[in-house]
Amino acid sequence: MILERLPVEDAEADEHLIREAEKIAVALGRMFPGLCEVVLHDLRDPEHAIRAIENNLSGRRVGDSTTELGLARIEDPDYPSVIQNYPNQFPDGRPAKSTSIGLKNAAGEYIAALCLNLDVSVLSPVTLALSNLVATHTEHREQPLETLRDRTARELRRAVEEHAAERAATPRSLSREDKKALVRQLQRDGYFDSRDAAQTIADLLGVSRATVYNYAK
Repeated sequence: MILERLPVEDAEADEHLIREAEKIAVALGRMFPGLCEVVLHDLRDPEHAIRAIENNLSGRRVGDSTTELGLARIEDPDYPSVIQNYPNQFPDGRPAKSTSIGLKNAAGEYIAALCLNLDVSVLSPVTLALSNLVATHTEHREQPLETLRDRTARELRRAVEEHAAERAATPRSLSREDKKALVRQLQRDGYFDSRDAAQTIADLLGVSRATVYNYAK
């Protein structure tokens, strides 16, 4: 079936829109070679709808018919314009993740569909490898053994002042127990790993360096 003939101006506008969409299809497919098939369907001629197919993974050809989604859009202008990340399958059985984007003309009619079919089977080994790469030992999951950023004097001062502000106090006016709790928290957070941290904390709290170490025990 070929859609009803349109006035020349409208037909030219529709053709221009599809030519622009064809550029997008080609660019997307070439960005993900061997991984994502991109197909542009011309819904004006559903029996010969495939206008472009880039990074061909399904074995279809230009001029092949449209899919069920294409037919659904032709029949119903209110059909969803974007159907994203739905499960699919290539003819040889490989799993795919697909997204279909319907394109309407100025009259609100679907005239094209841009479809992306991601070969999930290619990603499965990669996913497993990445999972193994980022895995950590469970025995150290609750409390990190170290922090991978520098504990600067500015950060230390901010942490002490925020702790005091939460108690409506200044660092020096904190009670002995609050100071002890703060020092122990700073130790857990790794601030004692930086040089001169104990002296900086002592100056902020108005106590001696020895007292800071005593609080940290």
